Amino acid sequence: MNPILEAMKTRRSIRKFKPDMPEREAIEQIIEAGRYAASGKGAQATITLAITNKETRDRLMTANARALGHEGIDPFYGAPVILVVLRDKSFFTSIYDGSLVMGNMMLAAHALGLGSIWIHRAKEEFEQPEWQALLKDLGIEGEWEGVGNLALGYIEGEPPKAAPRKDGRVFFVD
Repeated sequence: MNPILEAMKTRRSIRKFKPDMPEREAIEQIIEAGRYAASGKGAQATITLAITNKETRDRLMTANARALGHEGIDPFYGAPVILVVLRDKSFFTSIYDGSLVMGNMMLAAHALGLGSIWIHRAKEEFEQPEWQALLKDLGIEGEWEGVGNLALGYIEGEPPKAAPRKDGRVFFVD
């Protein structure tokens, strides 16, 4: 089977990570895959923050848990790396473009032997002054909204098996 199609069929969301930091080169390759996602009118109206600093990761974890309404848990399942995809709020397809970035990065992580899971609430996190300040500190200007957090790392244990695909979800119009 084609390796890309195989990766699509075998990638799973991972909910238990080892604390070991993946190699920087692998993180960069995953981000690069996201940069090559399709985008409306080729605008590339998304950015990715690579959070590898443990203190910053833990502050983001706390903000995410608070937004979830479950303080004191780790919604990132112990992953040492969080890739945050943000969209330019002024561009009309950027929410969809950001979703494609997330998908490309999840597939790239799987192809490189790493696990990942899309964690929501990036929108709520980056509405907070602390995270708006981080963007400003990084020199990022404009109106940016969170699309998703990609928790990334080495898989702890065995990856889950795929659930059976539901019937009745495809219709051909010939």
